[in-house]
Amino acid sequence: MKIAFLGLGRMGQGMAHLLVKAGYQLNVFDVFPDAAKSLVEAGATFKPTIADAVADRDVVITMLPTDGILENVIAGDGGLLGSMPAGAAHVIMGTHGIDMVRKATKLHTDAGQVFVAAHVLGRPDLAAQGLLTIVPAGPEDLVTSLQPVFDVLGKQTIYAGTEPQAASAVKIANNFVLGCAIEVMGEAMALVQKLGGDKNMFHKVLTDGLFGAPAYEVYGGMIANESWDSLGATAVIGLKDINLALAAAESAEMPLPSAAVFRDRLLGAIAHGDADLDWCVAAKEQNRASGLE
Repeated sequence: MKIAFLGLGRMGQGMAHLLVKAGYQLNVFDVFPDAAKSLVEAGATFKPTIADAVADRDVVITMLPTDGILENVIAGDGGLLGSMPAGAAHVIMGTHGIDMVRKATKLHTDAGQVFVAAHVLGRPDLAAQGLLTIVPAGPEDLVTSLQPVFDVLGKQTIYAGTEPQAASAVKIANNFVLGCAIEVMGEAMALVQKLGGDKNMFHKVLTDGLFGAPAYEVYGGMIANESWDSLGATAVIGLKDINLALAAAESAEMPLPSAAVFRDRLLGAIAHGDADLDWCVAAKEQNRASGLE
């Protein structure tokens, strides 16, 4: 299986390295060529354009930050529609909106290509270790054929069905829940601190009790220690993701009030100059509102 990997940011770097290490013949592309340097040293082949990267590939994996970039990679000049071989599969692994995924599905189908949404759950450190959870949706036979690739990149695969948008809904909803966990931990820790308690002690109470899950352990620890620069997703990316949740809810004609609270907290963090810190910096906004900053 010949693979192209497009998008070598914090997540994509680790994932692409794992594929090279596993022996896959890998073409890589990023708009910042220096991002490919370590991959080329490891055995990947850097291509100067998207068209060159995907021309003879069986599978094209994209790990891109926004819907606009994804749409341009698919349908722009020199993009996937005119460059991928007929029958080749495009697998998106970044976080994208429901409307964009529906559009991508139609564009690829009309071009005689196959499209799979295989969203990943986990931070960059887990991506580099092959410990992501992967949620794919698309033609079942194709998803099955991609399982060896998913086994390299993740610790488990949870099939979401034949419609790519189903996987996107899971990813968006998962990030929504995580954002709400960050929000409520920020509020709770501020309350404990305001009343004379210790945030690290409270974090231990949470994670040794009812909330001993990675989201509470990792992000709760970051909030307690104010480790805003331990980057997973930045506040800007978090805002993008929570807006995807609100857009998905609007398209389904349902309210999502908790998402609006977290969105506003992220907007406040960005307004205070914290756009490039981890999205758990939303808790710093709660500290400001509580008179702790």
